[in-house]
Amino acid sequence: MGGATNNTYIGRAAVLEGLPGNPAVKAILDWNAAALVDAKFDLGEMTLTIAAEEIRAAAATVQAAGYNFFEDMTAVDWFPSTPRFQLSYHILSHSYKERIRLSALVDEASPSIESITSVWPAANYYEREVFDLFGVRFEGHPNLRRILMPDDWEGHPLRKDYPVEGYR
Repeated sequence: MGGATNNTYIGRAAVLEGLPGNPAVKAILDWNAAALVDAKFDLGEMTLTIAAEEIRAAAATVQAAGYNFFEDMTAVDWFPSTPRFQLSYHILSHSYKERIRLSALVDEASPSIESITSVWPAANYYEREVFDLFGVRFEGHPNLRRILMPDDWEGHPLRKDYPVEGYR
């Protein structure tokens, strides 16, 4: 992949110059170059940071480009930084034998992003988990409700500002 070494932050411009033939990069650039906020190649995996408002369309774009398997998604709370939440979607291409990560940053003031369940139905439970534990809403999700915590639970326990012993 372009001769990049492990643990290397290359930056968007260098990654794009070094990997013009990468199917995910090419597909995103052909679809909407402005949606690609940043790119990073690290430990043999490509991370494409996508503008949050474009995540569903970007997921559909890489799916059409041959990335056919949604593995999982997770979130990170970067409190007190802003934007606070980083969502990471891990996607595999069996034909290219490579993984990519789509990443989107979500602000604390309005922690919501479009659901990708219309692209990959398997994202359903992962989005519910992130909603339950971090409080990020997924617009257009078919059944957004708690999945791990009781329905009457207050707060979101994986937020860094959540009290260690819970709210009392």
